[in-house]
Amino acid sequence: MNKIEHIGIAVKNLADSDGLFQRLFGAAPYKHESVESEGVTTSFFQMGESKIELLEATRPDSPIAKFIEKKGEGVHHIAFAVDDIRAEMRRLQAEGFQLLNEEPKAGADNKWVCFLHPKGTNGVLIELCQERS
Repeated sequence: MNKIEHIGIAVKNLADSDGLFQRLFGAAPYKHESVESEGVTTSFFQMGESKIELLEATRPDSPIAKFIEKKGEGVHHIAFAVDDIRAEMRRLQAEGFQLLNEEPKAGADNKWVCFLHPKGTNGVLIELCQERS
């Protein structure tokens, strides 16, 4: 793993949260994107080498909607940049970590992504990210 790529924050209202974080960071989000497969709309703020990703559910059965219903708004996941997501997935499986998807899937911000089950990572949802080329 190379660095923290981004921290994902689940929010109820993306427009309101964009305004809040824009005031906090003194900068507007650089990107908004919908990921239909995950039922989410995102916005990204650049913070030095890392990013903050705000996530709003677009349907009630989405992972973000379920997260907010269970835990409320807040930190949803930490994403780490990797050079070779498939190799990292194999390595982590060999170390005993449970992957939530067997193959990398297309995520926001032009990334291939894979998640690790939080039961094996002290309750923290971990995302692996690799640039799609």
